[in-house]
Amino acid sequence: MSPEGLARSAFAAVSAGASEVHFRPRTPCGSGSLSPRVVGPAVEAVRTAAGVPVGVPADAWAEPDPERRVDRVRSWTVLPDLVSVDWHEDGAEEVAAALLERGVAVQAVIRSGTDAARRFTVSRSAPAVRRVLARVVDPGVATAGDTARSLLDGLGAAHGVPVLPHGMDGGAWPVLRLAARTGPDVRTGLGDVLRLPDGRPAKSNAQLVTAATRLAHAGRRA
Repeated sequence: MSPEGLARSAFAAVSAGASEVHFRPRTPCGSGSLSPRVVGPAVEAVRTAAGVPVGVPADAWAEPDPERRVDRVRSWTVLPDLVSVDWHEDGAEEVAAALLERGVAVQAVIRSGTDAARRFTVSRSAPAVRRVLARVVDPGVATAGDTARSLLDGLGAAHGVPVLPHGMDGGAWPVLRLAARTGPDVRTGLGDVLRLPDGRPAKSNAQLVTAATRLAHAGRRA
């Protein structure tokens, strides 16, 4: 949870093959925070250690009030390279606009089971985002792939923005295989899944990155 701990984990993940790092800045007690006093030191530590683009979320879990969320990102003194905005949340448009005004790239999170895809297709800010993260909230090994394809269908052309599907828990690895076939990037980490493809508990983000790289390469060859 500390900047130092995040930096160590980020360095190990990049050494295992990660080309980008996403993490949640937290207070000493473990709560997510958008305070510049929490975000700044964490971003600086991870960026220095990892040497790759650094992303954080700006969501309701870290700051429930939409107006305060906008004020927080406007107060940041150290800017991440990429910020994830959950498009189904109230205030997403305003948060995205505030980030884009500051020159920070936006990753639009489109969550299955919500109206985020519909909101994104009519969004004013959507064409300016860097990437869409299609979040498949379906833990079923057998069903997550279908949920992912349904979500991608709902996004349509997604304003021409690259789309990265990723799954959670039991659905993480089936969706990663789909992502390997549909685009250049895949995502993994302890925030998504706690077990390796063979069911063993994952010991670190780096171990998940190694497994994801192997699985993605195998999927692209298939």
